[in-house]
Amino acid sequence: MPADKKRVPNKLLNETSPYLLQHAHNPVDWYPWGDEAFEKARREDRPVFLSIGYSTCHWCHVMAHESFEDKEVAQILNAGFVSVKVDREERPDIDEVYMSVCQALTGSGGWPLTVIMSADKMPFFAGTYLPKNTAYGRMGLIELLAKVMVMWQKDRGSLTQNREKIRVFFDQTDETRADVAADSRKILNKAYEYISSLFDGEYGGFSVSPKFPTPHYLLYLLHYWKAYDKKDALLMVEKTLGHMYRGGIFDHIGYGFSRYSTDSKWLVPHFEKMLYDNAMLLLAYTDAYAATGNAEYHGVAQKIATYLLRDMRSPDGGFYSAEDADSEGVEGKYYVWDYRELKNELTEDELCFLEARYGVKNGGNFEGKNILNLIDARLEGGELETAVIKKLYSMRDKRVRPFRDEKISASWNGLAIEALVFAGVFFDEPVYIAAARNAADFILSEMTGKDGTLYGTYKDGRRSKAFLADYANAANALIALYTATLEMGYIDKAVSLVKDMIRLFWDEAEKRFYMTPKGDEALFMRPRDDYDGAMPSGNSSAVMCLVRLFNLKGDADIKKTLDNAIKGFVPKADLSPGAHMHFLSAMMTYTMPHRQVVIASDRDNQNTMDAYMAINHAYLPFTTVIYYDKSAEMDKVFPELAQYKTDAAFSAYVCENFTCKRPIHTSIELKKELGL
Repeated sequence: MPADKKRVPNKLLNETSPYLLQHAHNPVDWYPWGDEAFEKARREDRPVFLSIGYSTCHWCHVMAHESFEDKEVAQILNAGFVSVKVDREERPDIDEVYMSVCQALTGSGGWPLTVIMSADKMPFFAGTYLPKNTAYGRMGLIELLAKVMVMWQKDRGSLTQNREKIRVFFDQTDETRADVAADSRKILNKAYEYISSLFDGEYGGFSVSPKFPTPHYLLYLLHYWKAYDKKDALLMVEKTLGHMYRGGIFDHIGYGFSRYSTDSKWLVPHFEKMLYDNAMLLLAYTDAYAATGNAEYHGVAQKIATYLLRDMRSPDGGFYSAEDADSEGVEGKYYVWDYRELKNELTEDELCFLEARYGVKNGGNFEGKNILNLIDARLEGGELETAVIKKLYSMRDKRVRPFRDEKISASWNGLAIEALVFAGVFFDEPVYIAAARNAADFILSEMTGKDGTLYGTYKDGRRSKAFLADYANAANALIALYTATLEMGYIDKAVSLVKDMIRLFWDEAEKRFYMTPKGDEALFMRPRDDYDGAMPSGNSSAVMCLVRLFNLKGDADIKKTLDNAIKGFVPKADLSPGAHMHFLSAMMTYTMPHRQVVIASDRDNQNTMDAYMAINHAYLPFTTVIYYDKSAEMDKVFPELAQYKTDAAFSAYVCENFTCKRPIHTSIELKKELGL
């Protein structure tokens, strides 16, 4: 979004958040969230106007252009309110609290999030995008602000009467807990039936429009298929993955997935690209390949990884957050194609190929332009396709690129690291694992304090505080790196992060994780982060992390916290399975009969690598493999493995349902035992 640099900047100018800097030259006197803004509101007896968004949000840009760059709106806000801007990616705790209010008051939510509150941070209005003036049945911002100003002066009691209702509502929802967990199989079946009821049998996906990729649904279905041999679960995954790739939601020129599709066919995307979407989809396509061997999934996963490593990686190794939908003020301009441009730049054979394979036509398929897609492809690809895509990439590379948010998030990088590790293992791509290592090293060096404190975001040398999801996803990433590299430093650091996560975010009395650490800034409610939306919630990632670490180490303290976390979370998941799919995947991993394979051997033993790689190339979500090299270093981290120390060159122990079978002494025997 262009900013008028001639304007006197507001108090956002010294922030590092790309979103806040986009508004630093607005005529609105914006404040960042902090004591200064709320003290001003108290001192001058003004309500607080809070606007929450993020740098690549299209409708945030629209509202900014219509209202926050408008002098009339700015005059009203500056005269009667204290205006505060928040980047939801930098302060997810604030977003979580006030988005919950918006959803409770209106039944829906989204960004930009618009909240009006008193100086004590208690809200009395919440909504999303508001046009400057009232239109099409939607109240305009100017009318809303004028009404609030009058009521603030003359009828404040009526204006703020919802405050206590909001407080009581969240206190009540906070107490809906159960003493015992419901039957896990019943809940897992209920979740499967819920997903099935939403499934689009024609184009895949789990809605009509807009249609989101929902990779956590796909990962759940793959787990469910493997656990219960439910073939329809796998069919839903395959249809969805196939149609998503063929649609325009996938960038067939530069790769990577857009945020969502505005139609049922996956044709017209909302063009922004998010790191977390692409990380989770890389994991989904990788797991689907491991489960089915379908080469198309391998190809898509490679393309997602190419996009991440080429376009989203910082020189220091961390991964950037997002790319905007807009360029030059127009949504999708960078990505769509004018037929005349193609006709002028391509040969006749190349243009005919695009028409037959990628749906290009004279009249276009989106507002007179063309979105390349494979929905109705009449030709297969080949050498000509490779040449044409390369040529189109070169042509597009000359355009003005969308804005890239170069903030580095520990949570989102954790997801990307984990996905790249598993893709690197399954596809024998050491470059992916090397990239994951570099990103992890960046988090451990630049986003971790000398005392081990983790930070949530990093931009231009400045760091912000971390939340539950940052700790959980970073720990999951390090566990994944350990399984791929067998380097003890990764698992040692993962254990340290998990201990800190429990110390900072676990509430023993309430048997739950909170989003914010103990003693953090007080809002009118402590945010929970327990809803699996566009990405897994902090709670779901924390439970998954505890499951993985317990399966590796068998630690009794971890098991106690894990059992209590599941027990406390199950009632919510039972009530609303669609909102807790990643948690249910974690619970399934924990409650299904689990198999543990311990390989005790020297590292240079050929049986060791043969067996380890064979297991890692299979889809075995309910199997944990532990390599034990009998070293003193491993004895320190995994003292319980000392029982497997023998004089045999290679020994493998398969344990299931708390019973271990006889030792196996060759990789061939082990693979036979595991059905590989």
